[in-house]
Amino acid sequence: MNSVNSDMQLIWLRSDLRQHDNTALSAAAARGPTVAVYLLSPQQWLEHDDAPCKVDFWLRNLKELSKSLGELNIPLLIRTAAHWDQAQAELLKLCQQLKIEALHVNEEYGVHESRRDAAVAETLKAEGIEFHSYLDQLLFKPGTVLTKTDTYFKVFSQFRKVCYERLHRSMPARVKAPGKQAKLKIDSDPIADSVEGFTTPSESLQALWPAGEKEAQRRLDTFADAQIDYYKSERDFPAKPGTSQLSAYLAAGVISPRQCLHAALQSNQGEFESGKVGAVTWINELLWREFYKHILVGYPRVSRHRAFRPETEALAWRDAPDELAAWQEARTGLPIIDAAMRQLLETGWMHNRLRMVVAMFLTKNLLIDWREGERFFMRHLIDGDLAANNGGWQWSSSTGTDSAPYFRIFNPLSQSEKFDSEGLFIKHWLPQLAGLNKKEVHNPASAGLFGAADYPAPIVNLSASRERALTAFKNLPSRQAGGDDHE
Repeated sequence: MNSVNSDMQLIWLRSDLRQHDNTALSAAAARGPTVAVYLLSPQQWLEHDDAPCKVDFWLRNLKELSKSLGELNIPLLIRTAAHWDQAQAELLKLCQQLKIEALHVNEEYGVHESRRDAAVAETLKAEGIEFHSYLDQLLFKPGTVLTKTDTYFKVFSQFRKVCYERLHRSMPARVKAPGKQAKLKIDSDPIADSVEGFTTPSESLQALWPAGEKEAQRRLDTFADAQIDYYKSERDFPAKPGTSQLSAYLAAGVISPRQCLHAALQSNQGEFESGKVGAVTWINELLWREFYKHILVGYPRVSRHRAFRPETEALAWRDAPDELAAWQEARTGLPIIDAAMRQLLETGWMHNRLRMVVAMFLTKNLLIDWREGERFFMRHLIDGDLAANNGGWQWSSSTGTDSAPYFRIFNPLSQSEKFDSEGLFIKHWLPQLAGLNKKEVHNPASAGLFGAADYPAPIVNLSASRERALTAFKNLPSRQAGGDDHE
């Protein structure tokens, strides 16, 4: 069989770097001989603040995927469209070269992603090439989980309730992986180790995040077998291995939410709202991920750097470059904040509880615009995902959907004492504080240890800065009401 077959299929891979349970890949392979393509878009990635460690993770996963697709005789081609507005020309050229009958994609949801896909579909259809897109990175298609008045939900608990009803009726099924096809006369392209504009992260960071579906599946199995039962009780303690460590794999689509849901259900006798509280809590986190992607579609302004609650655009954020830099560089003088920021800078990941703590500190205690924090996180997170990152930042800054009421401000010291009581997490990331006892380590300044082992004094007074934030929010034209807690 050669490459001029008329029923040739092309799958365009994006945030779905896996062979198993990949809707578009299975659909393409079921229709005819299949070729895969991945577009390198460095210019677009820079505009989206994608982190170098994330781009590196994609490249490493592409190498693994190329091997596993190679075993099925599905070649993986690499093309470049520096910017997404070049995608349609690049894909059309490839489709015409290979005499492709249809292009298959899994849906993506940001404003730019939707615009790109619409342009590609239009260009190909004009040339007689079919374009098929599939629901894949979500359990429910955006627009199908709506309020009684047919609007997108703004409150998570109500969204979750409808998701539960849907799951009771039918559980999203995993799709079959494609089988081996006859060999095509097309070779896979080599995959570069790096892309211009993105530095390669340290070997120690790479080692924390091995690439490939086998690793993602191993993490999922280990978590579902051994840890999910303790998830609710341990997930808030950053010194404990209480979380699944799957977020980077989910963001790149190396594992699917369906695979995660099925693993959790299997550990909980098929139950998702009763039974083991650990499994139910973890499934809830999968639904939070779902919720924020639906928000992206229903309220596109959050894709455009706008606050979900328009009245909060009037907040008098402070322009405080020195304080912003101290926060970014882990020298705020508050150990739990600095330890969390150090974890982010060195590993490309931050514990979820601490994401909320450092975000509230930046947006409330320093009264610095949440967009500064959102951008900084995206530039460093290996699991950076527009919907989840934006959702989390707007939740913490009380500008978002279902967000923390503005008067509920985490105190970093009490969070630290509660969730890192022995100071183990702090001492790991701030070894200069290793000599302090478990009381002093949370707030070296209060222990009268002026400049403890060259550690800075706090850059802000917590109670005065809390009052300042409350005043700024109270002065908004229309004060917000509280929503559900995302604890």
